[in-house]
Amino acid sequence: MSAGKPAADTYVRARIDGATKQRAQAALQSMGLSLSDAIRLLMFKVAHEQRLPFEIKAPSPETEAALAELDGDKGKAHESVDALMAELNDANKNVNRLQKRLQTHQSQPEAFQNN
Repeated sequence: MSAGKPAADTYVRARIDGATKQRAQAALQSMGLSLSDAIRLLMFKVAHEQRLPFEIKAPSPETEAALAELDGDKGKAHESVDALMAELNDANKNVNRLQKRLQTHQSQPEAFQNN
């Protein structure tokens, strides 16, 4: 055992789906690392910095509501990407129309006053 380097005498186990493991192994292999190397690097980084080496955020209330809606099968489905894009374009046209009215209102408030 070399001085200053602790002995690797403990195992760490984690459960993960096979597809994710394979994708991670392929990515790590392209970097010249094994899955064990990556886990060791993560553990050393966390131990040294006392934090994860990436940011984790709690979902916003809006995201939570959207996820709950999708989990309850209340999300909106489209038959195709074209159908989705058509709906988004229609919504965008409405927004543009409202923005133009607002600009007119701001530049000519008398046009919107009740007589």
